[in-house]
Amino acid sequence: MERTLFFLLPCLSFILLGCQQYAQSQEQIPLQDATTLTANESVTLSRQTAITRAVEAATPAIVSINVIELQQVVYRDPFADFLQDPFFGQFFSERQSRIIERRVQNLGSGFVISPDGYIVTNHHVAGNATKVTVSLANGQTLDAELIGADKATDLALLKVTPEEPLNYLSFSDSPEPIVGEWAIALGNPFGLFEAAAPSVTVGVVSANDRDLGSHDGRIYHDMIQTDAAINRGNSGGPLINALGEVIGVNATIYSQSGGSVGLGFAVPAAKAQRIINEIRDHGYVDRSYYTGISFVAVTAQIAQALDLEDTQGVLIADVDSGSPAEEAGFLPYDLIVALEDEPILNQDDYIARIFDFRPGDPVTYHVVRNNRNVQLTLQIGRLDG
Repeated sequence: MERTLFFLLPCLSFILLGCQQYAQSQEQIPLQDATTLTANESVTLSRQTAITRAVEAATPAIVSINVIELQQVVYRDPFADFLQDPFFGQFFSERQSRIIERRVQNLGSGFVISPDGYIVTNHHVAGNATKVTVSLANGQTLDAELIGADKATDLALLKVTPEEPLNYLSFSDSPEPIVGEWAIALGNPFGLFEAAAPSVTVGVVSANDRDLGSHDGRIYHDMIQTDAAINRGNSGGPLINALGEVIGVNATIYSQSGGSVGLGFAVPAAKAQRIINEIRDHGYVDRSYYTGISFVAVTAQIAQALDLEDTQGVLIADVDSGSPAEEAGFLPYDLIVALEDEPILNQDDYIARIFDFRPGDPVTYHVVRNNRNVQLTLQIGRLDG
């Protein structure tokens, strides 16, 4: 069976943190009309920009999320060292360390994506929730149901039952945002303003396709980077463009202090929409894939022994008999260097790329075998049970 390994990024501290009508760009006022405006009217009109209109249109669709979850923690008796003594321990065995459950409150943000009440947020906000309440910008509070969540992409889908159709946001249809374009983050930082209009911060799209590796089972690959201020509590809120379209779901920041330093990251709209649609249709994302490949990281010693140019790629250690990998022609010591033309530099890359596919999907592998480039097509299987 395929072994998947997750590694934390060294020396980095990552903090997890509706409307059909789009805002329009400011129109130029004809000269003859402008002359009839008072000074105050002219100033007021000049203050309205594409950003203010996008925020005005998006605000009713932003929600604050209050979560209660049960966590299992190991309780260690303060006298644990004393109780390890063979003589005294026999009299106080009931005081040994044990697992207890505790109720934990979590706060975050989200946004409505349909008039009937579907809401997007992060897995680390609501993925393990036992009770969820959602507060709208108009002050209304509703109980929410957790439809499903996907830890790998850090996304979750909630559902409320409103009395009237809700304002909602639409995902951008663009393949990816333009680097340098306006990026507007909305949410409820630190849970300070629940059941109120969201806080708004503005920056630009700093970069696309940022790979942050994995953290606690969540894979942050192909992320949007922005310098719009994002803090704890903004998690799950939308990152929108000047048209009011969702370009990403705010997920994490890089910070050594715990506050925003202008390095925020969002799950891109295209990936978020695909995952959310799967959750809405099935309640989960099918990750029961099976390839039959066992792999190891390429160390300097392995690279030298196999006469490889460098340590990039993933080395196949074994191929299960009768597996999709064997049927595709894989052999031990094949070096995987790309999937579907996307470079594979290490195990994190491989895990992140393979998670983009589902059982039954054909995947093109680029491997190096005996210093020759070989292309193989593997149809992903499904784990039994």
